[in-house]
Amino acid sequence: MGNRELTVLRGINLHIEQGEMVAIMGPSGSGKTTILNLIGCLDTPTSGSYYLEGKEVNRLSSGELALVRGRKIGFVFQTFNLLPRLSALGNVQLGLRFAGGADHERAMQALAKVGLSDRANHRPNELSGGEQQRVAIARALAKSPPLILADEPTGNLDSRAGEEVISILTSLRAEQGGTLIMITHDSNLAHHCQRIIHLKDGQVVMEESV
Repeated sequence: MGNRELTVLRGINLHIEQGEMVAIMGPSGSGKTTILNLIGCLDTPTSGSYYLEGKEVNRLSSGELALVRGRKIGFVFQTFNLLPRLSALGNVQLGLRFAGGADHERAMQALAKVGLSDRANHRPNELSGGEQQRVAIARALAKSPPLILADEPTGNLDSRAGEEVISILTSLRAEQGGTLIMITHDSNLAHHCQRIIHLKDGQVVMEESV
């Protein structure tokens, strides 16, 4: 039997402006994670083109893609993805190292912005879920990336911690002037954004302004 190519996204045509806040919604299997991986330069499309800041991502080498991810994109995941042996400060510094430096003062400033100056030396297992996600936000935004990608950033948090986290994420994004693209299944969360894109079966079925 030959391998069958699975088509996840079909005929997607999106234009997102610098500084825009966009939510992507859709049921499981609709292509949300695939589109975020493409935008985040974790994958490249098998057909079609993706331009980031005017450059065609498909034409970049793996080394160039790694530089783009390290310097231009801040990732915030549902599962926090903090290294357990490092302190909050160490995790933020690690994010800066991928961006070309690991400045102590810059990392401390990032933790201060998410209200965790007094928790800088605590390891992840000594922090609540909401605090861990705030460390992840500090790590993503410490390098002031022009693009922030958030994949279900409040999915593992209770409603109070989730509201706190999304408030911090959106206010810091506004302060830095970056673009925020967020995957969520929560319509209340999506309405913190300026535009909501609805996916189904790999296609955009609706867009709405908020």
